[in-house]
Amino acid sequence: PPVPPPPGAPTVRILFLTDLHWDQQYQEGSVVACPDPLCCRRGGDGADAGGNGAGGGTAAPSAGARAGKWGSYGKCDLPLGTIESLLAQLPVGKLAAVYWTGDTPAHNVWQQRRQDQLRALGTLSRLLRSRLGTVPVYPAVGNHEATPVNAFPPPEVTGNQSAQWLYDAMADAWRHWLPPSAIRTLRLGGYYTAPVAPGLRLVSLNMNYCSQANFWLLVNSTDPAGQLRWLVEVLAEAESAGDKVHIIGHIPPGHCLRAWSWNYYRIVYRFEGTIAGQFFGHTHLDEFELFYDEETLSRPVSVAFLAPSVTTYIDLNPGYRIYEVAGPYPGSSHAVLDHETFILNLTEANAAGAVPRWQLLYSARAAYGLPSAFPAAWDLLLRQMRDDGRLFRLFWFLRHKGHPPEPPCGDACRAALLCALRSARSGDPALCQPLRPPLPFHRIQGVWRRERSLC
Repeated sequence: PPVPPPPGAPTVRILFLTDLHWDQQYQEGSVVACPDPLCCRRGGDGADAGGNGAGGGTAAPSAGARAGKWGSYGKCDLPLGTIESLLAQLPVGKLAAVYWTGDTPAHNVWQQRRQDQLRALGTLSRLLRSRLGTVPVYPAVGNHEATPVNAFPPPEVTGNQSAQWLYDAMADAWRHWLPPSAIRTLRLGGYYTAPVAPGLRLVSLNMNYCSQANFWLLVNSTDPAGQLRWLVEVLAEAESAGDKVHIIGHIPPGHCLRAWSWNYYRIVYRFEGTIAGQFFGHTHLDEFELFYDEETLSRPVSVAFLAPSVTTYIDLNPGYRIYEVAGPYPGSSHAVLDHETFILNLTEANAAGAVPRWQLLYSARAAYGLPSAFPAAWDLLLRQMRDDGRLFRLFWFLRHKGHPPEPPCGDACRAALLCALRSARSGDPALCQPLRPPLPFHRIQGVWRRERSLC
């Protein structure tokens, strides 16, 4: 098990960005409530009296609501200026690295062409490089990078239907951050490994090879692109060298196809002493997924942190995460020691004469009273939320970046959410039995499907 660093040991801060979803057609003053899947855009002037047709979020915007300068609650993504304001206020000199887990384009998936995706990729990559200077950035591939959305064929698919156009563009955009060996596997399948610090390696997985929405996985859903076999080799080499590994990716393991998810779960258990951290996005919400030993499903061995999105979609404040991690010293665990979540309060930012002010929403250990940020502490929190309604309501508020839905989370919602936090292995009802959920597992899965469809 990881141990706290000794007094005076160095720590580092890692910026985590996910789901930026820059809308190239965002327009201040446009309608917020429209009949399309994405609003707040040029040309979207047909108000929808039904409000937020995509579901989720707080009260639906009124038919006359107009898009704010820095973003809007509703079915809206972000203008570039909001992303620029986030980067402008960062304490860049205090950052050791940046983990950036994809979903750069907006949600207008029915309109997108390859040139739109490449423009989003290039624009955001150049913006991060110019604002972050020499701070290294380690990206991962999101499901919205492709067009059609979610369509990521395995490498054996060649020609115009392949994903080579995207991987080659990523290799060119990220070559300043990644070593040549990482660029080679990035061009092959959108994944790579790279050194981060002495004793610490990073693995960036292409989680689209486990996505339930990627129809190409009908060809091979067990291990597309040989990525899991490659991951085992990287982890075995790190174990032999005494190194620790951080894993980043876009789609969380618990959202993956069952075969892939169960194999990944077994890999995490086998290398629990080597994997020091897992970092994902995709849900737009502030969550986590726990991994347990395979013999008893009771001893927590790892935690996958699911950080909140930069985008507002749907009905959220913009946000980002900073992880405090054990630094490079002999015997370092390189484990997460704490994390802080920052938001831009849109109500305040869009007020007349206001300037955008990104502010700390909460620090994990302080807010939840955690003894550490190791897996056992998150397992303890999960069990406490089962019985403590006040603590669960705090988690529900922070999960939505300080802008929760109006309907409270009732018994079915609560059972489904607690089950999801314990389910880094998809489709396994045994993981949720200790929580005594009041609903059968198939009912819990129904709640998940309704919520996860927004991603």
